[in-house]
Amino acid sequence: MKIDESVLTEFLHQVRLKSPSPDDPIVVLHTPHPWELVGTGNYAGVFGHPDYPDLVVKVYAPGRPGIEKEIEVYSKLGETRYFPVCYQHGDNFLVMRRMKGISLFDCIRHGIPIPPQVIEDVEEALELARKRGLYPHDVHGKNVLMHLGRGYLIDVSDYYIKAEDTKWRDLRKAYHAIYLPFLKDRGWKVPLWVLDGVRKGYRYVKKVHRLLEAMRL
Repeated sequence: MKIDESVLTEFLHQVRLKSPSPDDPIVVLHTPHPWELVGTGNYAGVFGHPDYPDLVVKVYAPGRPGIEKEIEVYSKLGETRYFPVCYQHGDNFLVMRRMKGISLFDCIRHGIPIPPQVIEDVEEALELARKRGLYPHDVHGKNVLMHLGRGYLIDVSDYYIKAEDTKWRDLRKAYHAIYLPFLKDRGWKVPLWVLDGVRKGYRYVKKVHRLLEAMRL
């Protein structure tokens, strides 16, 4: 599957985005019609076109590194049901299979039940990635999708980083200790400000923990 070269070239010429900080999502300044913004990360934006409903284009912001490593990751993953597939790429973009579903973050936000099968699927996907020589990294509620009761992953750009990352392990623990017994079947919607507060608090606790660990060395 590919996007017509002229359509892709025109889009890349017109789209505008910037990244004020590597710790915050990029800012999209202009999305040309009829493209739509699908999502943003700290280094890139993801866009879709109505004529190519099964594909998305991921565009890296100027000055942000990592696209070469991400291409290598997709090459190692190959085609699986758990992850996107990269069909085209260039100096600052990748054309990938569009993954359907809603993020676990938005499931919590909108009170949509997350069955245990989703968590099991993610565990299986991460094990598959490890067997293919990768190091799953930055796996969190916004990078895990649920579709028809099954789990899928997006944004594998950091799967080459060998450092330990506990985000998914901590999320899995919270799912079993808090979500299943108290939230799953109640349909409660958790306000965005609460979720953002939890996310920022988690980051702060992790930073303090890393600092204390460094002081013990």
